[in-house]
Amino acid sequence: MSITLACTAVSLTAWSETAPAYTITALAEGLDQPWSIAKIDNGDYLVTEKPGRLLRLKPSGDIENITGVPAVYFASQGGLLDVVLHPNYADSGWIYLSYAAGAPTNNRTHIVRAQLAGNLLINLEEILAVTDSKATAAHYGGKLAFLPDQTLIIGIGEGFSYREKAQQLGSELGKVLRINDDGSVPADNPYPGVAPRVLSYGHRNPQGLVVLPSGQILMHEHGPKGGDEINAIVSGKNYGWPAITYGLDYSGAVISPFTEAPGMEQPLKYWVPSIGPSGLAVYQGDEFPEWQGQLLLGSLIDHDVRKLVLENNQVVSEQRLFEELDQRIRDVRVFDDGAIILLTDSGQVLRVTRQH
Repeated sequence: MSITLACTAVSLTAWSETAPAYTITALAEGLDQPWSIAKIDNGDYLVTEKPGRLLRLKPSGDIENITGVPAVYFASQGGLLDVVLHPNYADSGWIYLSYAAGAPTNNRTHIVRAQLAGNLLINLEEILAVTDSKATAAHYGGKLAFLPDQTLIIGIGEGFSYREKAQQLGSELGKVLRINDDGSVPADNPYPGVAPRVLSYGHRNPQGLVVLPSGQILMHEHGPKGGDEINAIVSGKNYGWPAITYGLDYSGAVISPFTEAPGMEQPLKYWVPSIGPSGLAVYQGDEFPEWQGQLLLGSLIDHDVRKLVLENNQVVSEQRLFEELDQRIRDVRVFDDGAIILLTDSGQVLRVTRQH
Protein backbone atom coordinates (compact mmCIF):
# COMPACT_ATOMS: atom_id res chain seq x y z
CA MET A 1 0.00 0.00 0.00
CA SER A 2 1.36 3.41 -0.93
CA ILE A 3 -0.41 6.73 -0.46
CA THR A 4 1.11 9.90 -1.86
CA LEU A 5 -0.07 13.15 -0.37
CA ALA A 6 0.82 16.80 -0.44
CA CYS A 7 -0.90 18.38 2.50
CA THR A 8 -0.84 21.51 4.60
CA ALA A 9 -0.58 20.72 8.29
CA VAL A 10 -2.44 22.79 10.85
CA SER A 11 -0.34 24.72 13.32
CA LEU A 12 -1.45 24.82 16.92
CA THR A 13 0.45 28.06 17.54
CA ALA A 14 0.33 31.54 16.07
CA TRP A 15 1.86 30.57 12.74
CA SER A 16 1.36 27.87 10.12
CA GLU A 17 3.74 25.80 8.10
CA THR A 18 3.25 23.83 4.92
CA ALA A 19 4.41 20.24 5.29
CA PRO A 20 6.53 18.82 2.46
CA ALA A 21 4.85 16.31 0.18
CA TYR A 22 5.33 12.80 1.50
CA THR A 23 4.54 9.19 0.77
CA ILE A 24 3.23 6.74 3.37
CA THR A 25 3.92 3.08 2.69
CA ALA A 26 2.66 0.16 4.77
CA LEU A 27 5.53 -2.21 5.58
CA ALA A 28 3.23 -4.55 7.50
CA GLU A 29 -0.44 -4.82 8.43
CA GLY A 30 -2.49 -7.05 10.69
CA LEU A 31 -0.01 -7.20 13.57
CA ASP A 32 -1.32 -7.88 17.07
CA GLN A 33 -0.91 -4.67 19.10
CA PRO A 34 2.57 -3.63 17.91
CA TRP A 35 4.23 -1.51 20.59
CA SER A 36 7.82 -0.72 19.59
CA ILE A 37 10.30 -1.15 16.74
CA ALA A 38 14.07 -1.20 16.23
CA LYS A 39 16.10 -1.48 13.04
CA ILE A 40 18.75 -4.19 12.86
CA ASP A 41 20.92 -5.74 10.12
CA ASN A 42 20.18 -5.81 6.38
CA GLY A 43 17.20 -3.49 6.68
CA ASP A 44 15.31 -5.87 8.99
CA TYR A 45 13.23 -4.53 11.86
CA LEU A 46 12.42 -6.00 15.27
CA VAL A 47 8.82 -5.35 16.32
CA THR A 48 7.32 -6.10 19.72
CA GLU A 49 3.69 -7.16 19.98
CA LYS A 50 2.17 -6.51 23.38
CA PRO A 51 0.77 -10.05 23.84
CA GLY A 52 4.38 -11.28 23.93
CA ARG A 53 5.75 -11.91 20.45
CA LEU A 54 8.96 -10.46 19.04
CA LEU A 55 8.93 -10.32 15.24
CA ARG A 56 11.53 -9.89 12.52
CA LEU A 57 10.05 -7.74 9.76
CA LYS A 58 12.04 -8.06 6.53
CA PRO A 59 12.23 -5.50 3.69
CA SER A 60 10.24 -7.95 1.55
CA GLY A 61 7.36 -7.68 4.02
CA ASP A 62 7.89 -11.23 5.30
CA ILE A 63 7.46 -11.64 9.04
CA GLU A 64 9.34 -14.21 11.12
CA ASN A 65 8.75 -15.09 14.75
CA ILE A 66 11.69 -14.84 17.16
CA THR A 67 11.76 -17.45 19.91
CA GLY A 68 13.27 -17.35 23.38
CA VAL A 69 11.29 -14.27 24.47
CA PRO A 70 10.55 -14.30 28.23
CA ALA A 71 6.98 -14.90 29.35
CA VAL A 72 5.04 -11.67 29.79
CA TYR A 73 2.07 -10.67 31.91
CA PHE A 74 -0.38 -9.62 29.20
CA ALA A 75 -3.31 -7.74 30.70
CA SER A 76 -4.65 -4.22 30.14
CA GLN A 77 -1.47 -2.09 29.73
CA GLY A 78 0.90 -4.95 30.54
CA GLY A 79 2.79 -7.07 28.02
CA LEU A 80 5.90 -6.96 25.87
CA LEU A 81 6.85 -3.30 25.56
CA ASP A 82 10.00 -1.58 24.27
CA VAL A 83 12.90 -2.84 22.18
CA VAL A 84 16.16 -0.93 21.72
CA LEU A 85 19.66 -1.81 20.53
CA HIS A 86 22.89 -1.26 22.42
CA PRO A 87 24.82 1.73 21.00
CA ASN A 88 27.57 -0.75 20.00
CA TYR A 89 25.09 -3.30 18.65
CA ALA A 90 27.21 -3.95 15.58
CA ASP A 91 29.95 -5.34 17.84
CA SER A 92 28.05 -6.56 20.92
CA GLY A 93 24.77 -7.76 19.42
CA TRP A 94 22.88 -6.81 22.59
CA ILE A 95 19.13 -6.20 22.27
CA TYR A 96 17.18 -4.80 25.24
CA LEU A 97 13.52 -5.56 25.96
CA SER A 98 11.13 -4.22 28.58
CA TYR A 99 8.01 -6.11 29.61
CA ALA A 100 5.50 -6.74 32.37
CA ALA A 101 5.84 -10.02 34.23
CA GLY A 102 4.13 -11.69 37.14
CA ALA A 103 0.50 -12.25 38.09
CA PRO A 104 -2.60 -10.10 38.65
CA THR A 105 -1.74 -9.48 42.31
CA ASN A 106 2.05 -9.46 41.91
CA ASN A 107 3.57 -7.92 38.78
CA ARG A 108 6.23 -5.40 37.80
CA THR A 109 8.31 -4.04 34.92
CA HIS A 110 11.36 -6.10 33.90
CA ILE A 111 14.31 -5.43 31.56
CA VAL A 112 16.35 -8.14 29.82
CA ARG A 113 19.11 -8.14 27.29
CA ALA A 114 19.86 -10.90 24.77
CA GLN A 115 21.54 -11.58 21.45
CA LEU A 116 20.13 -12.97 18.23
CA ALA A 117 21.22 -16.25 16.69
CA GLY A 118 19.09 -16.41 13.58
CA ASN A 119 15.59 -16.09 15.00
CA LEU A 120 16.46 -17.28 18.51
CA LEU A 121 17.27 -15.07 21.50
CA ILE A 122 20.38 -16.39 23.24
CA ASN A 123 22.44 -15.34 26.29
CA LEU A 124 19.33 -13.79 27.81
CA GLU A 125 20.01 -11.94 31.06
CA GLU A 126 17.57 -10.15 33.33
CA ILE A 127 19.25 -6.86 34.21
CA LEU A 128 16.45 -5.10 36.09
CA ALA A 129 13.19 -5.89 37.87
CA VAL A 130 11.44 -2.95 39.50
CA THR A 131 11.61 -3.38 43.28
CA ASP A 132 7.90 -2.76 43.85
CA SER A 133 5.31 -5.45 43.27
CA LYS A 134 1.85 -4.19 42.39
CA ALA A 135 -1.66 -5.52 41.90
CA THR A 136 -2.63 -3.38 38.91
CA ALA A 137 -2.11 -3.97 35.19
CA ALA A 138 -1.50 -0.30 34.47
CA HIS A 139 1.18 2.38 34.15
CA TYR A 140 4.26 0.25 33.53
CA GLY A 141 6.17 2.82 31.53
CA GLY A 142 8.96 0.67 30.10
CA LYS A 143 10.48 3.13 27.62
CA LEU A 144 14.24 2.66 27.17
CA ALA A 145 17.03 4.92 25.91
CA PHE A 146 20.82 4.98 26.05
CA LEU A 147 22.79 8.01 27.20
CA PRO A 148 26.07 9.05 25.54
CA ASP A 149 28.02 7.27 28.31
CA GLN A 150 26.18 4.04 27.35
CA THR A 151 24.18 3.88 30.56
CA LEU A 152 20.56 2.85 30.10
CA ILE A 153 17.62 4.91 31.34
CA ILE A 154 14.12 3.52 31.87
CA GLY A 155 10.86 5.41 32.44
CA ILE A 156 8.76 3.58 35.05
CA GLY A 157 5.10 4.34 35.73
CA GLU A 158 3.58 4.61 39.18
CA GLY A 159 1.14 1.72 38.79
CA PHE A 160 -1.99 3.92 38.74
CA SER A 161 -3.26 2.93 42.19
CA TYR A 162 0.11 3.68 43.80
CA ARG A 163 0.53 7.29 42.76
CA GLU A 164 1.83 8.48 46.14
CA LYS A 165 4.87 6.24 45.64
CA ALA A 166 6.02 8.53 42.82
CA GLN A 167 7.14 10.93 45.58
CA GLN A 168 8.80 8.23 47.71
CA LEU A 169 12.47 7.55 47.02
CA GLY A 170 12.16 4.18 48.72
CA SER A 171 9.99 3.05 45.78
CA GLU A 172 10.97 2.65 42.11
CA LEU A 173 7.44 3.42 40.90
CA GLY A 174 7.00 6.76 39.14
CA LYS A 175 10.72 7.14 38.47
CA VAL A 176 13.35 7.36 35.76
CA LEU A 177 15.92 4.68 36.54
CA ARG A 178 19.52 4.61 35.31
CA ILE A 179 21.69 1.50 35.15
CA ASN A 180 24.83 0.37 33.36
CA ASP A 181 24.34 -1.70 30.22
CA ASP A 182 24.84 -4.90 32.24
CA GLY A 183 22.36 -3.94 34.96
CA SER A 184 24.90 -2.76 37.53
CA VAL A 185 24.40 0.61 39.23
CA PRO A 186 26.38 3.69 38.14
CA ALA A 187 28.34 5.27 40.95
CA ASP A 188 27.23 8.81 40.02
CA ASN A 189 23.44 8.36 40.35
CA PRO A 190 22.00 11.06 42.63
CA TYR A 191 20.68 8.92 45.52
CA PRO A 192 23.31 6.29 46.39
CA GLY A 193 22.26 4.07 49.26
CA VAL A 194 18.72 5.47 49.47
CA ALA A 195 17.56 4.86 45.90
CA PRO A 196 20.62 3.67 43.96
CA ARG A 197 18.93 3.25 40.55
CA VAL A 198 16.76 6.40 40.64
CA LEU A 199 17.71 9.30 38.36
CA SER A 200 14.53 11.42 38.79
CA TYR A 201 11.12 11.04 40.43
CA GLY A 202 7.57 12.36 40.54
CA HIS A 203 6.44 10.76 37.24
CA ARG A 204 3.07 9.27 36.34
CA ASN A 205 3.02 7.13 33.19
CA PRO A 206 6.00 7.65 30.84
CA GLN A 207 5.26 6.75 27.22
CA GLY A 208 8.04 8.49 25.28
CA LEU A 209 11.76 8.80 26.00
CA VAL A 210 14.54 10.22 23.84
CA VAL A 211 18.09 11.49 24.25
CA LEU A 212 19.02 14.49 22.10
CA PRO A 213 22.43 14.68 20.40
CA SER A 214 23.43 17.12 23.17
CA GLY A 215 22.77 14.40 25.75
CA GLN A 216 19.64 16.11 27.07
CA ILE A 217 16.89 13.68 28.11
CA LEU A 218 13.29 14.37 27.13
CA MET A 219 10.36 12.28 28.35
CA HIS A 220 6.62 12.60 27.99
CA GLU A 221 4.01 11.01 30.17
CA HIS A 222 0.27 10.67 30.34
CA GLY A 223 -1.57 12.88 32.76
CA PRO A 224 -4.91 11.81 34.22
CA LYS A 225 -7.80 13.81 32.68
CA GLY A 226 -5.64 16.49 31.11
CA GLY A 227 -2.11 17.27 32.15
CA ASP A 228 -0.07 15.21 29.68
CA GLU A 229 3.49 16.52 29.95
CA ILE A 230 6.83 16.60 28.20
CA ASN A 231 9.75 17.16 30.56
CA ALA A 232 13.48 17.77 30.34
CA ILE A 233 14.84 15.13 32.72
CA VAL A 234 17.71 16.21 34.97
CA SER A 235 19.44 14.00 37.52
CA GLY A 236 18.07 14.44 41.03
CA LYS A 237 14.99 16.47 40.10
CA ASN A 238 11.39 15.99 41.24
CA TYR A 239 8.72 16.33 38.52
CA GLY A 240 5.84 16.70 40.92
CA TRP A 241 3.29 13.93 40.37
CA PRO A 242 0.89 13.75 42.15
CA ALA A 243 1.67 16.77 44.37
CA ILE A 244 1.34 19.09 41.37
CA THR A 245 -0.54 18.43 38.16
CA TYR A 246 -2.42 20.21 35.37
CA GLY A 247 -4.95 17.37 35.22
CA LEU A 248 -7.99 16.13 37.14
CA ASP A 249 -8.90 12.64 38.24
CA TYR A 250 -10.98 10.68 35.71
CA SER A 251 -14.01 11.24 37.96
CA GLY A 252 -13.44 14.99 37.74
CA ALA A 253 -12.17 15.14 41.32
CA VAL A 254 -9.21 17.37 42.14
CA ILE A 255 -5.98 15.40 42.57
CA SER A 256 -4.04 18.42 43.75
CA PRO A 257 -5.00 22.11 43.88
CA PHE A 258 -1.44 22.99 42.89
CA THR A 259 0.16 23.21 39.44
CA GLU A 260 3.53 24.28 40.81
CA ALA A 261 5.47 24.06 44.05
CA PRO A 262 8.99 24.86 45.29
CA GLY A 263 11.49 22.14 44.46
CA MET A 264 9.31 20.62 41.73
CA GLU A 265 10.01 20.98 38.02
CA GLN A 266 7.65 22.49 35.48
CA PRO A 267 7.08 20.69 32.15
CA LEU A 268 8.40 22.07 28.88
CA LYS A 269 4.82 21.71 27.66
CA TYR A 270 1.56 20.26 28.92
CA TRP A 271 -1.70 19.40 27.16
CA VAL A 272 -5.21 20.11 28.43
CA PRO A 273 -7.25 18.29 27.23
CA SER A 274 -5.06 15.21 26.93
CA ILE A 275 -3.71 14.03 23.59
CA GLY A 276 -2.45 10.66 24.87
CA PRO A 277 1.20 11.03 23.73
CA SER A 278 2.89 7.82 22.67
CA GLY A 279 6.34 7.28 21.20
CA LEU A 280 8.93 10.04 20.90
CA ALA A 281 11.71 10.65 18.38
CA VAL A 282 14.06 13.47 17.53
CA TYR A 283 14.30 13.93 13.76
CA GLN A 284 17.79 13.39 12.40
CA GLY A 285 18.20 12.68 8.70
CA ASP A 286 18.21 13.91 5.13
CA GLU A 287 14.68 12.88 4.14
CA PHE A 288 13.08 15.95 5.79
CA PRO A 289 16.01 18.33 6.41
CA GLU A 290 13.68 21.18 7.37
CA TRP A 291 12.64 19.11 10.43
CA GLN A 292 16.19 18.53 11.65
CA GLY A 293 16.34 18.41 15.47
CA GLN A 294 12.57 18.65 15.90
CA LEU A 295 10.50 16.25 17.99
CA LEU A 296 7.91 13.80 16.70
CA LEU A 297 5.38 12.07 18.94
CA GLY A 298 2.19 10.15 18.37
CA SER A 299 -1.26 10.99 19.71
CA LEU A 300 -3.46 8.09 20.75
CA ILE A 301 -6.46 10.34 21.35
CA ASP A 302 -6.30 12.74 18.39
CA HIS A 303 -5.06 10.15 15.85
CA ASP A 304 -2.14 12.17 14.51
CA VAL A 305 1.56 12.88 14.93
CA ARG A 306 2.73 16.07 16.61
CA LYS A 307 5.87 17.89 15.49
CA LEU A 308 7.34 20.10 18.21
CA VAL A 309 10.00 22.76 17.65
CA LEU A 310 12.37 23.35 20.57
CA GLU A 311 14.25 26.62 21.02
CA ASN A 312 16.23 27.49 24.16
CA ASN A 313 14.63 24.59 26.02
CA GLN A 314 11.13 25.83 25.15
CA VAL A 315 8.50 24.30 22.87
CA VAL A 316 7.82 27.23 20.53
CA SER A 317 5.48 25.53 18.05
CA GLU A 318 3.38 22.41 17.62
CA GLN A 319 2.13 21.07 14.30
CA ARG A 320 -0.26 18.21 13.49
CA LEU A 321 0.90 15.73 10.86
CA PHE A 322 -0.52 12.66 9.10
CA GLU A 323 -4.08 13.32 10.29
CA GLU A 324 -5.41 11.56 7.20
CA LEU A 325 -4.33 8.23 8.69
CA ASP A 326 -6.94 8.61 11.46
CA GLN A 327 -5.03 6.04 13.52
CA ARG A 328 -3.98 5.72 17.15
CA ILE A 329 -0.22 6.17 16.79
CA ARG A 330 1.59 3.88 19.24
CA ASP A 331 5.24 4.53 18.40
CA VAL A 332 7.31 6.94 16.32
CA ARG A 333 10.91 6.21 15.30
CA VAL A 334 13.48 7.76 12.98
CA PHE A 335 16.28 5.47 11.79
CA ASP A 336 19.50 5.99 9.85
CA ASP A 337 17.87 6.50 6.44
CA GLY A 338 15.83 9.48 7.71
CA ALA A 339 12.47 7.84 7.07
CA ILE A 340 9.84 8.12 9.80
CA ILE A 341 8.41 4.83 11.06
CA LEU A 342 4.99 4.76 12.71
CA LEU A 343 3.26 1.92 14.56
CA THR A 344 -0.52 2.01 14.86
CA ASP A 345 -2.86 0.30 17.28
CA SER A 346 -4.68 -1.13 14.27
CA GLY A 347 -1.61 -3.28 13.57
CA GLN A 348 0.27 -1.35 10.90
CA VAL A 349 3.93 -0.52 10.45
CA LEU A 350 4.09 2.59 8.25
CA ARG A 351 7.10 4.26 6.60
CA VAL A 352 6.95 7.96 5.76
CA THR A 353 9.34 9.28 3.12
CA ARG A 354 9.58 12.47 1.10
CA GLN A 355 7.74 12.51 -2.20
CA HIS A 356 10.40 12.98 -4.86
